[in-house]
Amino acid sequence: MRLGLFTVADAYADAPGSPEDRLDGIVRLAETAETAGLHSLWVAEHHFHDDGVCPSPAVLLAACAARTRRLRLGSLVSVLPFHPPVDLAEQYAMVDRLSGGRLNLGVGSGYLAGELAAFGIDPADRRARFDAAYDRLLAALRGEPIQAGGPQTPPVRLNVRPVQRPHPPVWIAVQRREALPFVARRGASVALIPYATVAGLDELASEIAEYRAALPPGTAGEVAAAVHVYVGEETAPARTAFRRYVESRIASGSTHLVAKGERDPGHVTPEGIERSGLAVLGRAPEVVPRLEAFARAGVDELLAIVDFGALGPELVRSSVRALGQAWRDHGGAAR
Repeated sequence: MRLGLFTVADAYADAPGSPEDRLDGIVRLAETAETAGLHSLWVAEHHFHDDGVCPSPAVLLAACAARTRRLRLGSLVSVLPFHPPVDLAEQYAMVDRLSGGRLNLGVGSGYLAGELAAFGIDPADRRARFDAAYDRLLAALRGEPIQAGGPQTPPVRLNVRPVQRPHPPVWIAVQRREALPFVARRGASVALIPYATVAGLDELASEIAEYRAALPPGTAGEVAAAVHVYVGEETAPARTAFRRYVESRIASGSTHLVAKGERDPGHVTPEGIERSGLAVLGRAPEVVPRLEAFARAGVDELLAIVDFGALGPELVRSSVRALGQAWRDHGGAAR
């Protein structure tokens, strides 16, 4: 199992610094992740609120690419219904080119009601918009002609192609179990957010098995899962920050987390999420065995969410360094 980082880029009015400082901190986090020997850094796309202050993952990943040499750089996700697919194809082709072929392209359809409303998208139309944009995005990245301005415009090709061919590896984010066969049939890898969707590791393993069973023969799809992680001797600050994070996600109307709470309120409290194994906070000897459980569940790449709930940047970087050291000392985990 590979070990990377995922940041939602959440910001808080009473935290030191500004949203702009938060973005600069993520670039520094990429440097720390590379130095710590981790595999990747992925960033979320959000708009018009402080629960996520990165409206353009491609721009932030390009900045991270300039300050790293080995680290894989991913979007989790680029929200396809919000953008013309040719624009995304051009932007992410440039990120892959500028990074020397280090892009992981994660895509999704969006899930926050406020963002969908702001872009004038009916939630019922998300799937159809995603499907149309997905096919055109990949066609453009493959170098095929597409009509950038609609059916009456002449076909065009990208003048900057990605390094990775036919296109960078693709993950589709899934928060509804019934979408897993859809992703598998496309031959795409899948990205999961377990704390917001499942009750525990057994249910996560069952979802992963269902996804793998639906993959076309000969297709090697991968599973990435994002999990809150903190490594340190004193965990009280991390648990305070985790509570703040969970409460802010519920307040923002995170659809799937709210639905999970309606099924069982105990599974959406910070304590309940940690007790179920879907958040891992503690000293290094405690953390590594708990992370190995995700490898046994079928996860190929665990994405540690480390900079949550206004946790101080020094604590975050210390946690990342300790996580990388502990993972190397243990030799990682193999299924």
